[in-house]
Amino acid sequence: MTRIAVAALGGTISMAPGRSIEDGVVPRLSAEDLLGDLGSRLPMEVSAATLAGVSSSSMDYATLARTRQWGVEQIEAGADGLVVVQGTDTLEETAYLFDLTWPSDAPVVVTGAMRNPSLPSPDGQANILAALTVAADPRSRGRGALVAFNDDVHAARWVRKTHSSHVETFSSRPAGPLGMVAEGAVHYFHPSPPRLPVLPGAENVDLVPLLESGLDDSGELLSMVLKGGARGVVVAANGVGHVSTGTADAIAAAEVPVVVASRTGAGPTFRSTYGFHGSESSLIRMGATMAGWLCPRKSRILLQVLLAAGVGREEIERQFRLRGDLDR
Repeated sequence: MTRIAVAALGGTISMAPGRSIEDGVVPRLSAEDLLGDLGSRLPMEVSAATLAGVSSSSMDYATLARTRQWGVEQIEAGADGLVVVQGTDTLEETAYLFDLTWPSDAPVVVTGAMRNPSLPSPDGQANILAALTVAADPRSRGRGALVAFNDDVHAARWVRKTHSSHVETFSSRPAGPLGMVAEGAVHYFHPSPPRLPVLPGAENVDLVPLLESGLDDSGELLSMVLKGGARGVVVAANGVGHVSTGTADAIAAAEVPVVVASRTGAGPTFRSTYGFHGSESSLIRMGATMAGWLCPRKSRILLQVLLAAGVGREEIERQFRLRGDLDR
């Protein structure tokens, strides 16, 4: 019988009211609470563990490293897949971190909920059921990390949270979801591309701030961050990778890796269309790395993992070209 391991880390899906209504909901439910009777309703064996109980805004690399190690041990002991249940605020980042560092062809599926269990029509158990279904399907193998949410199946590389409260918050624009769950089965729309080489996992990472460009950006904040000991910086730039002249000057003076991604939410950074000071081509000449199709948040995860692995600027550039290229 197929066996799926479930790791519960907290988040809205695990939250229940505090001592009073005014206290709001807090993480209180265990993995067993979340599963309820789902295990008995599915043609699979489900083993579950509560590895953390935090909001996803407080998620950290150390917790995810422990979760990854636990998941690897479960796979080595015979599990066919791993489901990670956490809050949605940083779910897309967790999924991408697993996608970069998960060493097995067995699927790892991340899910959560937008409505806590005390609300009408909570979505937690439906999302867990979908995640278990995806993790148990042999066609999910070799696809890296996946997100199962609202019956859609997303690739970790593309998925983003796009609404603060709606249950259909997760989107893979512009690529679209990989598939969907219907009538208890997974229906994949696209074949699985070959997985890229797995990167080393990281329990602790250095400071890599994420700064967003905007109107009348002098570049002073970036200069302050660079002087404050950052090991690298990701700039969520305008349009296809454009920054102000002041920010461009700060990037030119940077002694650490600077990755430039688009803040728009969809579409790549360019490389050779515009030529003004602060354009993508000028930033490349200054030594900046363009993120390609990776969003700023995924770019930060990749840069942190690469820096933790101790690689140099040339390898950072190569990895972003490899993983940010649409046609890989």
